[in-house]
Amino acid sequence: MRTVAIIPARGGSQGVPGKNLRPIGGIPLVARAVRACRAARRIDAIFVTTDDAAIAAAARAAGAEIIDRPAELAGHTASSESALLHGLDDLVGRGIDPEILVFVQCTSPFIRPQDLDAGVDLVASGAADSAFSGIETYEFLWRDADPDSAPGSGAMTGQNHSADYRPRRQDRRPDYRETGAFYVMTVAGFRTAKHRFFGTTRVVPVSELASLEIDTAEELALADAFAGVLDQPTAGANDGEAIDVDAVITDFDGVHTADTAYVDEHGRETVRVSRSDGMGVSVLRKAGIPFLICSRERNRVVTARAAKLGVEVMQAITDKRAAVLDWLTENEVDPARTAYVGNDINDLGPMSVVGWPIAVADAHPDVLRAARVILSRPGGAGAVRELCDRVAAAHAGARDASDEISRSNA
Repeated sequence: MRTVAIIPARGGSQGVPGKNLRPIGGIPLVARAVRACRAARRIDAIFVTTDDAAIAAAARAAGAEIIDRPAELAGHTASSESALLHGLDDLVGRGIDPEILVFVQCTSPFIRPQDLDAGVDLVASGAADSAFSGIETYEFLWRDADPDSAPGSGAMTGQNHSADYRPRRQDRRPDYRETGAFYVMTVAGFRTAKHRFFGTTRVVPVSELASLEIDTAEELALADAFAGVLDQPTAGANDGEAIDVDAVITDFDGVHTADTAYVDEHGRETVRVSRSDGMGVSVLRKAGIPFLICSRERNRVVTARAAKLGVEVMQAITDKRAAVLDWLTENEVDPARTAYVGNDINDLGPMSVVGWPIAVADAHPDVLRAARVILSRPGGAGAVRELCDRVAAAHAGARDASDEISRSNA
């Protein structure tokens, strides 16, 4: 485990009470931070350090592990660095000794996974010892000439410019303002410096909207209004990305089938499936990748389709999240290397416990928001085949890499 994310989220908040649990677009801030980390490709594990049981529950439901933060490190005067150092010590006690730390703050609700990956790339490549998210700015900054005066009450002096020279924006070199969203650093350097900035520090430029930080009730309301637009995912997001997993679990209705049913004059229901799905599943079976259909329904259609595909099926499942966890434990499969494909809100539970929550193109909006990958095809129209092809591609790539290593060592 090379790279871990630690998200400090204490229960107390002076500016906005209960801030870390406040919903933005219906999703608590702490859960949004966890989801951003889960969607990043370069982060191996996610931990939330907190002193609050409700925050811990929300973080765990979103897919993070919990570090119990001592009360003396959870007051409003405690530094984030103290919580991070305690968290790293806690991980060492669990046998986890990472090389790279990603420090993520809940107060930035629109962190992009690709920006997190860019930060990790800078540090992992040796181009930086520490990195921060920043936005370029051309603002002219001023400060009180007399530091003992009340802010803004007296004469001012320019900070990043000369007061007698006003170049055009296009003639200026930008400065970079920290957004506070995330920081990436080597663990060894951080332990020595005990501060987030050390050695060579680089910036990860982020967008204006991704820079929004919540410290007031007004900013909370503004972020919630933006969420309706910024959280709208599109079908085919991450299109073509190989899905590197060791097991596949799917819902049935709305994934293997179109989310409709045809009823004949005798009241018998039939559903539409894609013939191409069978070939895709067959490829995974030959590769030895377990495939499970997990359905809340119990009917002959589910049974017949599972038999046709030659895969395992669980039916009449009332708690799909628990059923999926039990199946993973029984089959000794790492949840982080498991894909779950869903389409409706009853799939949110199992999606929250796997490393690859996936949605079909026509899934419920809440499912689309929770997904790490959104397939380009809807249920019943080749979504399962698309999934299987992308899983098979990842395994083919792994075999090619293994063959190349074997040849180089020969």
